[in-house]
Amino acid sequence: MNQFFVIEAATYHEAEMQARTKYGDRITILEQAAIKIPCGFLNLFRQDGVKITGIISPYNRGHAQGRAAAGSPKPAPAKPLDFDEEKEKILAAAGAGKDGAALKEVLAEIKSVKEKIENYGLPASREDHPTLNRIEDLLILNDFPASYRRNLLDRARKEISLGGLENYEAVQDKVLEWIGESIKICETEKADIRPRIIILVGPTGVGKTTTIAKLAANFGIDDKARQKRRIALITIDSYRIGAKQQLEKYGEVMEFPCYSATDHDEMKKIIALNSDNVDIFLVDTVGRNPRDMVLLGEMKQLLDACGTLAEVHLAVAATTKSSDLKEILQQFEAFDYRSVLVTKMDETIRMGNVIGVLAEKGKSVSYVTNGQKVPTDIRKASVIQLLINLEGFRVNRMKLESKFPDKGQEQMQRWR
Repeated sequence: MNQFFVIEAATYHEAEMQARTKYGDRITILEQAAIKIPCGFLNLFRQDGVKITGIISPYNRGHAQGRAAAGSPKPAPAKPLDFDEEKEKILAAAGAGKDGAALKEVLAEIKSVKEKIENYGLPASREDHPTLNRIEDLLILNDFPASYRRNLLDRARKEISLGGLENYEAVQDKVLEWIGESIKICETEKADIRPRIIILVGPTGVGKTTTIAKLAANFGIDDKARQKRRIALITIDSYRIGAKQQLEKYGEVMEFPCYSATDHDEMKKIIALNSDNVDIFLVDTVGRNPRDMVLLGEMKQLLDACGTLAEVHLAVAATTKSSDLKEILQQFEAFDYRSVLVTKMDETIRMGNVIGVLAEKGKSVSYVTNGQKVPTDIRKASVIQLLINLEGFRVNRMKLESKFPDKGQEQMQRWR
């Protein structure tokens, strides 16, 4: 029967090493969480650490395979986890029956592990090559969707020999390249169109207004604080308190005009009257619940006044879980967005959700943001920028940059 284990350490790799040293290849890591662990004199202080949770298979993979090769009877299929039975074992070990708080905590832990297994579609035990199991653990750690992980692992089984699987670092490098190949970068510069109209749509709270200000600063002001393009800001957000004033303040600081459009005709008029004096219009929109199809339809009708040549970019937060991200991409399809702009990359250490979902949906990335500062915390998207934000992968940046060169025409501030 499978058993649970929980290990705490300073880093994920240290926790994994402790688990593999103690249990060998019998472990399957299910989840990882950031915690505070004791440190310093008499453990009086706390520092950032990691807790990993997993299950221990009742037999060693290699040992079981060796017996099968010797002609011994093939072991019976692993019995699915009996969560009620496992719950009683953990409660007994924790003495939770005497402590209501402990009982609640342990039950929450069991529920979390169960949800992880159901969401990720993990088998009760794995008999794959240890290298592929380690790669799968890395992919799970980075929140890659289950279907994306399966495709990568199937490719590894087909293209890498058994001898090649013995070199874990080489396999990891190859998988990282495959991930890079799945990332599509949008070519954002359209110098032949004037005025250029860029519209940012997306759900509430992803930072659209701040991102519009970052784009305005990078497109319109050079490194000597002089205007290099004529920029105009437009907002249609008349619902959120202070939204118009926030954009107007940015425009005032950068000396760019700011307009407000409340309907289709007003938007059309603003663009018509200013087209001869503007190089780029940047349109900030109201955040919408992707399930509110009526309000999305009203916003779509207003934005149609910008014309068919307008560039629509969908802003999504890097912290959005895969299932929600899929729904957002689907619901905003009506806006015919040409690419995705990823915000809040500074708020997560996992990018597998974004990379995996965009790859499966065939969507490209145009820009990424990494904080609130204007204009520094934005840059044109690149494969390298997304790969280096994956946790646990060894990144040979020089090799990857030669394979995935940054073709950014619009030079922006870099944070790395």
